[in-house]
Amino acid sequence: MRKAYYYAALAVLVAFVVLALLAPWVAPYDPNAQDLLSRLKPYSAEHWLGTDEYGRDQLSRLIFGARVSLLAAVEVVAVGLLLGVPSGVLAGFFPGLIDGALSRISDALMSVPSLVLALTIVAVLGQGLGSAMFAVGIVFTPRFFRVARASTYEVRQETFIEASFAIGCSWWRVAWRHVLPNAMSPLVVQIAVVLGAAITAEASLSFLGIGVQPPTASWGGMLSSAYQNLYEAAYLIWAPGIAIALTVLAFTALGDEARVALGTRQPVGA
Repeated sequence: MRKAYYYAALAVLVAFVVLALLAPWVAPYDPNAQDLLSRLKPYSAEHWLGTDEYGRDQLSRLIFGARVSLLAAVEVVAVGLLLGVPSGVLAGFFPGLIDGALSRISDALMSVPSLVLALTIVAVLGQGLGSAMFAVGIVFTPRFFRVARASTYEVRQETFIEASFAIGCSWWRVAWRHVLPNAMSPLVVQIAVVLGAAITAEASLSFLGIGVQPPTASWGGMLSSAYQNLYEAAYLIWAPGIAIALTVLAFTALGDEARVALGTRQPVGA
């Protein structure tokens, strides 16, 4: 049963990735093309998922929105990894003043509500996908910091780490050759979880109007449009809502499978 759940999640993610990559060729219409004579039309043979208040094809916008949402999730993970992993390794290698300072910064970031912190950063940097995803990446940085710090602190107690220092290896070489390979298992699980959370965060910010800016198609923007026309065209909310839910569940399932598959891994280099 667990394997079937995993394969179903993998199939969902592969389908969305393929659609995102081939969006210009598989989308039936230009996602930004307006046709006011066809506004708020329900499902039909011409528009499989109907049209929005500007007559734009919902299926085309859903396909192009997959590209935006997945790219945004990758940007969030990249920012989190670049900021969280090096600082976590540094804190794990140098307990004391450095560890204390970096840990306090991480705790401070985690103490602030995620959405409030993201809104504050966006207010400083300006609206747009890049600013929004950088803000969300900072929000998720403490998660990667904690994983890298814990993995580093655990591995640095091993005998082969002491042997590496004894033969003259620098701390950064030990970190690159021994610590990071051992930290990959928990990091892979964390990446999968954060990808799903990033999809939700991007949708939330775009729903509020401070993420992806119109007329660019995004799942959060489609939900915002659906909310504004909820009583006239309730069907608009189903497609982006289901797409977000399926993607988040798929990433969560992959993360859980990765945790099971990598959980018994032995230290590399021992």
